[in-house]
Amino acid sequence: MSEATYPKQNYLLSALPEDILERLLPHLELISMPLGQVLHESGGQLQHVYFPTTAILSMHYIMESGASAEIAGVGNEGVLGISLFMGGNTTPSRAIVQTAGKGFRLKGRLMMEEFNRAGPMMRLLLRYTQALMTQMSQTAVCNRHHSVEQQLCRWLLLTLDRLPSNELTMTQELIAGMLGVRRESITETAVMLQREGLISYRRGHITVVDRVGLEQRACECYDVVKKEFNRLLSSAEATQSQPTIRRTDSYL
Repeated sequence: MSEATYPKQNYLLSALPEDILERLLPHLELISMPLGQVLHESGGQLQHVYFPTTAILSMHYIMESGASAEIAGVGNEGVLGISLFMGGNTTPSRAIVQTAGKGFRLKGRLMMEEFNRAGPMMRLLLRYTQALMTQMSQTAVCNRHHSVEQQLCRWLLLTLDRLPSNELTMTQELIAGMLGVRRESITETAVMLQREGLISYRRGHITVVDRVGLEQRACECYDVVKKEFNRLLSSAEATQSQPTIRRTDSYL
C-alpha cells in the first residue's frame, strides 16, 4: 500500500487510537481528487467528510459578484466537513481541490456516530476545529493588513507544509484567486521573489529555493497558524498516541 493510499498519511486519522481507526477503516473510501473538483457548494447539504492525504483542498467564500477568496486550506493535517459535527450541516463556503491528489471519504452519518460517542474522536475534532478557526481568522487579518508579498509568502509556506517536496504546481491566476487580488500583483511579487533567489517560477510550477528566506519575508500570520496547529494537534490529551509531525519546521 502506497503512502497516498494509507489512511495514516492523514494526521487526524493517525492520531486516533487503534481501536477507533480499526472501526472506521472498512468505511473509509479512497478517492482521487482532481484539480478543480468541487466537493461541496455554498449552502449545500454535506453528505461526507474528507480526509486528504496528498490532495490539498481550499475553502472559498463566493461573493454575489462572483469574486472569491480562500478562507482556509485543508491538507493532510485535517478534515473537510466540520459543519457536520458542529451541528450546522451546511456552510456558506465552497470547497474545491487546490492540489490534485488522493484522500479518504467517510459518510457523514458514520462520522456523527463516532463523534457522538463523546470519546477521543470528538475531542480531537474539536481541537482541530479550534486550529482551523485560527487559520480562518488569521487569513482575514492578513488579507486586510498585510502586503501582497507577505500574503503570498504565507500562502506558499502553508501550501508547502502539506506537500512532500519544495515544488508547487499552481498558476499565478489561481494563486490570485486564492488571495483575492489582481493577477498582475501576483506576477510582480513572484518576479521579485524569484529575482531575490527565494523561489523559481516556470510554466505553472513554483519551486521554493530558500525556505528560510521566504519565512523571513512572511508576516507573523504564518507562524501564528503553525504554532496553533502544533499546540492543539500534537497534544496526546485525548488520544492514546500523538500524531506524527513530519518535520520540525512545519505544523503538519
